[in-house]
Amino acid sequence: MSQRIKINSYTGFQPLRSCIIGKSYPPEFYNKISNPKVRSVMERVAFETEEDYQKLSKLIESFGITVYRPEIKDQNNFEEYMLILEDGRRWYQPPPMNPRDHLMVSDNRMFVSRPYGEQYVDFFDNIITQIDGEILHKKNFPELENLQYPSITRVGHDIYFDNTIDKLVINKHFSNYRTHVVKTGGHSDGVFCPVTPGLIVSLKDVPTYAETFPDWEVVYLPGQSWAKVSPFLNLKRKNHGKWWIPGEEMNDDLVDFVNIWLDKWVGYVEETVFDVNMLVIDEKNVICNNYNKTVFRALAQHGVTPHICNFRHRYFWDGGLHCVSLDLYREGGKNDFFNK
Repeated sequence: MSQRIKINSYTGFQPLRSCIIGKSYPPEFYNKISNPKVRSVMERVAFETEEDYQKLSKLIESFGITVYRPEIKDQNNFEEYMLILEDGRRWYQPPPMNPRDHLMVSDNRMFVSRPYGEQYVDFFDNIITQIDGEILHKKNFPELENLQYPSITRVGHDIYFDNTIDKLVINKHFSNYRTHVVKTGGHSDGVFCPVTPGLIVSLKDVPTYAETFPDWEVVYLPGQSWAKVSPFLNLKRKNHGKWWIPGEEMNDDLVDFVNIWLDKWVGYVEETVFDVNMLVIDEKNVICNNYNKTVFRALAQHGVTPHICNFRHRYFWDGGLHCVSLDLYREGGKNDFFNK
């Protein structure tokens, strides 16, 4: 009998001891695509995505952290993952790329969402069934239906929700915390990241930082990331800003294929810029996508070491390093970082 997986997580920068890293469909998933312009690109994206997952997993494991991966059980029969909607439309369910979109650990509880109904195959079952802790599933708690886990930031005794949160959820499930509602305009983990006590990296000036994170340094990176993804602007008129594969901006066949068949897979790139979408290992180590002079200088001043691990197709999958991971166990309890 396999050992149960203990869960514990109160703060995003307490020492990480176990986590989930996502998974994409393998290149074979795209074998049935007849158009070679589309098939070759999607096969390359699939191969390179898993390659980056492996690289990220090895880096995390080098800190003594246990990594769990979701399971795509039958790789010879992908029809198992075909969903039929109420209006008769058919499409493949998205792969388990971003665990944080569907799962969240808060204290000793795991919140679980199955976004596409009962016919949805839960790729995380191999992990969820081993969890040693309370499982809160949205099918048993209807008020969790619209709870967006990437829009929740946990800092010990304080929890920060995006302004779309239902007060019923706060009162019922988080009444023993100090709760705050902040307006970030989307997934908050793509807007700001508390890296270590006293330091936040943020894309914009959220007005409540002075109140909710008193005396913390906030490093702003307004607009800096768009210079790195300028070709995306050429593509956004065709795909409404949902995804980007570098070098394929003029591949109309690929654009049409993704827009028709994979529309539910891709998010909205403009709502989440991944330079701040970082995975914090502990108060002294953080994994980020690339180098930034301003950020690295601030990290050094706070004694934090950055580790670069580039996730090449984050603009296609709409998931940075924080999104493609989920912390299961972090050392420590519900500390009060503000002593209010």
